[in-house]
Amino acid sequence: MAIEWKVLGRAGADNALHVVVDSGVARESFLFDCGEGVLESLRAGEVKAVSHLAFSHFHMDHVAGFDGFFRINYNRSDAPVTVWGPAGTVELMGHRFRGFVWNLHADQEGEWIVREIGKTALGTARYLTREAFTPAHRQPDQPREGTLLHRGASWRLEGRLLPHGLIDSVAYRLAESPRLNIDAAAMKRNDYLPGPWLRRIVDATADEEETLVEVAGRSLRVGELRRELLVTTPGMSLAYLTDFRVEPDSPAWEELVTWLSGTTVLVCECQYRAADYTLARQNAHMTADLVGRLAAEAGVGRLILHHLSRRYSSEDWRQMRSEAAAFFPRTELPVEWGLS
Repeated sequence: MAIEWKVLGRAGADNALHVVVDSGVARESFLFDCGEGVLESLRAGEVKAVSHLAFSHFHMDHVAGFDGFFRINYNRSDAPVTVWGPAGTVELMGHRFRGFVWNLHADQEGEWIVREIGKTALGTARYLTREAFTPAHRQPDQPREGTLLHRGASWRLEGRLLPHGLIDSVAYRLAESPRLNIDAAAMKRNDYLPGPWLRRIVDATADEEETLVEVAGRSLRVGELRRELLVTTPGMSLAYLTDFRVEPDSPAWEELVTWLSGTTVLVCECQYRAADYTLARQNAHMTADLVGRLAAEAGVGRLILHHLSRRYSSEDWRQMRSEAAAFFPRTELPVEWGLS
């Protein structure tokens, strides 16, 4: 399995994150935010493949590119498009769907599932292309299970509400399911030779006590072999944070650090230089030094900076990377920006 990702948009412009989870059997695509121009670096087929469009919030620079996404996907027939966002998403998306004069839609396929993330519950509504996206088919709210939003076959999507001035901004974390690997050292220690029998060990449908496997001249239970040979390791994980302000050493900071702990890749906003602390706090954004400190305390694998303010020059952006790297050395700017 693998998580492939790419920051979309230019430095100092609207940004988004495109992610593909490849389980080896299937590929599932996600788009986090959809600002102006962010789809330009994706092929039409990649845009059509997005199953989950997850908005952090609905300020213009995070949603201005949605019409282009909608035009390609409004009548997609192979699978619904699921839209995620904070409270109010169902109503906001309904307005966007109905912001056109619809014709020739009655025989069109297409289903959009809109889910809004409240503090204690998930709200859901279905919109159908053939109905010109009217009405919203509201579903019963579901209680939230901690930070879990949705579980796929080989991944889970989590969300946490972060403060951005007077509104919430949703932070997302996408994590692969734990991986089951064969311990090569245990194979050698037991004089087991590789063969088709190993497929029975990792087959979840095989009963541990009833299923027997012939190996090394013996008939052994699957459960015994699993205990001897299987090693569970965490899958890759990726978090997307933008447009938020959390103060260091506050309860909210500690909760965020705990949630991000051990994340493989953290893609995080970096709107302001450390010297512009007052402006950053006034506008409910983070400074470069605080982003680096957050990554360090959470013990993430890599920190990727995005959503940089256009008020700065390219040299300022490099300095912002250095300010974050002073706390967390594995800080990077997206390679596509050419600022290394």
